[in-house]
Amino acid sequence: MAITIPFSVLDLAPISEGASVADALRNARALAHHAERLGYTRYWLAEHHGMAGIASAATSVMIAYAGEGTTRIRLGAGGIMLPNHSPLQIAEQFGTLDAMYPGRIDLGLGRAPGGDQLTLRALRRTLVGGVERFPQEVVELQSYFADPAPDQRLIATPGAGAKVPLWILGSSTFGASLAAALGLPFAFASHFAPTEMHSALAIYREHFRPSEQLAKPYVMLGFNVIAAPTDEAARLLATSQRKAFLSLRRGRPPRRLQPPDPDFENSLGPEDHAILAHVLSASAVGAPETIRPKVEAFIAETGADELMIAAHIFDPAARLRSYELAASLRAGAAEPDPVAAR
Repeated sequence: MAITIPFSVLDLAPISEGASVADALRNARALAHHAERLGYTRYWLAEHHGMAGIASAATSVMIAYAGEGTTRIRLGAGGIMLPNHSPLQIAEQFGTLDAMYPGRIDLGLGRAPGGDQLTLRALRRTLVGGVERFPQEVVELQSYFADPAPDQRLIATPGAGAKVPLWILGSSTFGASLAAALGLPFAFASHFAPTEMHSALAIYREHFRPSEQLAKPYVMLGFNVIAAPTDEAARLLATSQRKAFLSLRRGRPPRRLQPPDPDFENSLGPEDHAILAHVLSASAVGAPETIRPKVEAFIAETGADELMIAAHIFDPAARLRSYELAASLRAGAAEPDPVAAR
């Protein structure tokens, strides 16, 4: 089948071994520019904290930086971890981004801390709010983006009246239920947490209530694509990502992204293979003719409206090439974004 759904980019601004944070930031902006040229619909950055190999902690700042190198592609957060922030601050930050890049800003919201408990306490010292208040804080954030009432005392400036589409991110059925209740688009983290994907999609679609922002359910799914001219080259590139995921699952301290390791697969035991097979099940690795049927099968299986493609690759040039090969799978020009049309 021809692949016609939108493709988008998820970036963590990886810091590779031997590189600097400044290198990672420049590579992120280069990827945003590259994705725009290739016809991707949106370029999102993810908020993580206290991780030695990820430079996207100051997500709003990085979105502004990416905007300097682009003119059309939508820019956003995939996502902002709302328990780390006050809703008013996020309204001001994304209201500012909307003023800088009008009609191009998305705001994906998650309830995970994006780091460990020590990091969470350092970020939001009083712990007022937190994951249990996530639904109320999403609604509070929506109120700051609304047009202010004549007698309203607290107004987000910038922020009030900004046309910033909100998304709910999730890796469980909780996010699906909230997105359905609020009538918001739903982005599921199937690229690293696929366990509850089918249950979450069923709940979201069954219980969706139309809203002012969105008339019908809209699902974006995370999917790993590591592409190269040959299967062998792609499998080697993928060892950097596989090593990083396995390290995380083993509870080891985060490290900078490691170079490809031709002996990595031989070092794995049966349990390691099983872990990686599950956590990275929403993935395609190989040459274009190898990854195409895997991408097509995933879209057919899930009914995804959009794919958010992740490519955790050590070498920046190889990462750009991977996104180029992934873009070649999609037929036709990019359509107007249905989530942003209001």
